[in-house]
Amino acid sequence: MVNTSIYTLGCKLNQSESEALAESFDSRGFLVSKANDHADLYIVNSCTVTTKAEQKARRMIRKFIRENPGAVVIVTGCYAQVEPSEIENLEDNVFVVSMDKKHTLLNLPDAIKEGKSHGLSLIEIVSDFLDDVRGRKLKAGDRFKFDNSSFTDHARAYLKIQDGCNNNCAYCRVTIARGDSVSLSLDEVVKRAVKLESVGYREIILTGVNITDYRDPGNTDFTLPELVRALSSALKTVRIRLSSLEPDMIDEDLADAVSHKSVVPHFHIPIQSGSNYILEKINRHYSSERVLEAVHLLREAKDDPFIAADLIVGLPGETEEDFEDSYNLIKKLELSQLHIFPYSPRPGTALYAAKNRVPERITGARTKRIRDLASGLYKKYLKRWQGQEVEVILEKFIESGSTKACLGSTNKSSTDNNFWSALSENYLHVQLKGLESDESFRGKLVKCRIISVENGIECEFIQFL
Repeated sequence: MVNTSIYTLGCKLNQSESEALAESFDSRGFLVSKANDHADLYIVNSCTVTTKAEQKARRMIRKFIRENPGAVVIVTGCYAQVEPSEIENLEDNVFVVSMDKKHTLLNLPDAIKEGKSHGLSLIEIVSDFLDDVRGRKLKAGDRFKFDNSSFTDHARAYLKIQDGCNNNCAYCRVTIARGDSVSLSLDEVVKRAVKLESVGYREIILTGVNITDYRDPGNTDFTLPELVRALSSALKTVRIRLSSLEPDMIDEDLADAVSHKSVVPHFHIPIQSGSNYILEKINRHYSSERVLEAVHLLREAKDDPFIAADLIVGLPGETEEDFEDSYNLIKKLELSQLHIFPYSPRPGTALYAAKNRVPERITGARTKRIRDLASGLYKKYLKRWQGQEVEVILEKFIESGSTKACLGSTNKSSTDNNFWSALSENYLHVQLKGLESDESFRGKLVKCRIISVENGIECEFIQFL
């Protein structure tokens, strides 16, 4: 049997689609291994958000071929969509599958089985398969064929509700790669969510490129708030987590929908800048004042939610005053977490040819300063939760004691540092001690109490839910 490995870069949507690919191979008897293990077939699900993401994809492609001579590498995702020739020229045995054909890889396991039965080599099978799919036209609904009911790498379920984006932000290449916004029908989203609940998942993450642009194709008046309400009504034992929310789309209606107890108190907002001048220049459709209003609405909807944000430092034309506007906005918002990205010029975007670039040393200094601010805000949020009870999903049992220390030892203390890695409803990655290693616990919902936030977030077990 062909040993297969799937390597993923980028967003939760990519992770969701990779999980569906893994399930497709696993359900047909293929061994799906980790990226660092030997494999005959590698699938790289790439990202084009930053130059570093593309560099990492190239590095991993070369590594897979170098360490596994004769292996076949298939590259898909956003980077593969915008730079196919660059990727195919990296090494021999490297193939590119465009974004609009990514879903066809779900059928690759069957093609490999059939090809092997006729004595074909793996490279012959892949080459023939891709020759066949290249001529196919994208149909409505093809981008939503990633409909899996099990997730090999996660104890939580991903549900893709939307793809593409209509925003055309001046710095972003994702719109170029994924195209215009499309949505899965409300009825189908609910159907898939109920299916995930029936097989035992206790959390579903709604994913997409821009889920706030969700529109039911059958009734475009049904937007994300209506979808959230429909899911909250249909699901009985599942908590719902939303991926990134555009600040200009966070209004009273959405805040009312997420106030339902089934929606977890965790939100992520791509702010990108706190300068109104820069926001207008990069074609973002809101002001810093609108961001403050959006965060206020979310805090009114949920008690002390975990609010994370994206911020780009060093956008072309960003003056010291513009940066101070960003710094002061983040400080005023008291965010729980901040993802900071030094500006990365992306070919094909409106800003790519901008001449008023911020020098790298200045971007670096600004990045460090705002990173220090974000670190302090995160610690402040954690301290508020020490001693409080949280509900967590058990994800993975970690044996932290070294093998060498445990060899020949009968001292029970050698396992005292073992713990379950778990995720709380408000997105705290906790260490739950005192619970035995039992694979059947994975994905279970547990109530625990946070007892320390000094060296990791430690919890004590209270009860299963």
